[in-house]
Amino acid sequence: MRPLSRFLRLLRPRSLRSRLVLIAGLLATGAVVVCQIAGLTVVRSWLTDQVDDRLSHFRPPEGVYRDITGEGGPRPPGPGGALPSDYRVYFYDGDGRLLDSSLGDSEAPGPRLPGKVTELPTRGARVSTVESADSAGSDWRVLVHDGPGGMRAAVALPLDTVDGATTKLLWFSLTLGVAVAVGVATLGNVAVRLGLRPLTKVEQTAQRITAGAVRLKVPVSGPDTEVGRLGLALNTMLDRLRTALHRSESSEHRLRVFMADAGHELRTPLTAIQGFAELLLDEPGMNADRRREAHALIHHNAERMSRLVDDLFLLARLGHDPRPHRETVDLLSLCADAVATTAVHHPGRPLTLGPLDAAGPAPDLDIVETTGDPHQLTQILGNLLANATTHTPEDTPVHVRVGAVPAGTHGWGTDRPGRVATGTSPP
Repeated sequence: MRPLSRFLRLLRPRSLRSRLVLIAGLLATGAVVVCQIAGLTVVRSWLTDQVDDRLSHFRPPEGVYRDITGEGGPRPPGPGGALPSDYRVYFYDGDGRLLDSSLGDSEAPGPRLPGKVTELPTRGARVSTVESADSAGSDWRVLVHDGPGGMRAAVALPLDTVDGATTKLLWFSLTLGVAVAVGVATLGNVAVRLGLRPLTKVEQTAQRITAGAVRLKVPVSGPDTEVGRLGLALNTMLDRLRTALHRSESSEHRLRVFMADAGHELRTPLTAIQGFAELLLDEPGMNADRRREAHALIHHNAERMSRLVDDLFLLARLGHDPRPHRETVDLLSLCADAVATTAVHHPGRPLTLGPLDAAGPAPDLDIVETTGDPHQLTQILGNLLANATTHTPEDTPVHVRVGAVPAGTHGWGTDRPGRVATGTSPP
């Protein structure tokens, strides 16, 4: 079984063109074979009906039965009553036994009739087929007629003409089937090759694109055909792929530039921290003012590095998931935490937290909720407070206000803290 299956796999066509040609050839050959079989069946049936019609129109003369029962056997027929050359007539007596006397060519082999009339495959007006006495001969069609005195006559005609005609027609059908198969395989190969030429061009272009020619486009032979629609779909996919590659290259270039800038920015504070740390280690007897200055510079550069690292984390997070994270956030809690954190780093800075409609701090603060990313909002508040404490004198008060105003209004600010603008938009 394994060699046979391996041989069948080798004969299995691999290309689409070979499969289409094979399918077309099998269908055409099958159609021709079915038509020829139907034609052979119809022709053989028609020829057999002609033989049966000849049998039904022939009856032995009445005098033949008298000659058979008399002595000497049947006499030759008179003028005008000669027996046709291909007919054979056999007789059964009143007891149903086959007699030795017969009419027709007695030298050529005839039908193989049974010794009893009751053993015949047909009786009455029905015609049946009987094998030839010669194994190589054709079959015979036999029709039994009733005669006088209980005698019966079996009239037979050979089917050699029917077999000859059907044999010639069979050989003609086989020759025609082979010719059709060869013609379909030859012409079908040419037709399929011409029909698949647009698809072959698409395949060649796709191979060139795979090799690196990403700027090429698939040729579109006709937008109304399957191959044309395939070409349009592939061109659309290639356009999107080229756009994605361009974006990827641009993003990679920006990332390299950013990493170079970030490395440069990190190197400066890191060098300063390393230098001041080595200074503190090398000079243990440094006075208090210089030591405090070195500690302050180390702390300042460490904060700078922390901000750079936070920016890197934010960039990595945005690049990993571009969709913003949104949830319900309590702005009052975020502001309180930010003010408390800033107060720890700046204990001498006046910091206040209050509502929008108050000029100073107020004890009764209301919860203000919104939808957003709490981590990014915390970073924004921290940056705002860091800017306020860095770029103003140490005794300048910083006021943080929390509240809700209609969207799109700008009638309130630090210059007029007591005014809250109104509008028709929702808060």
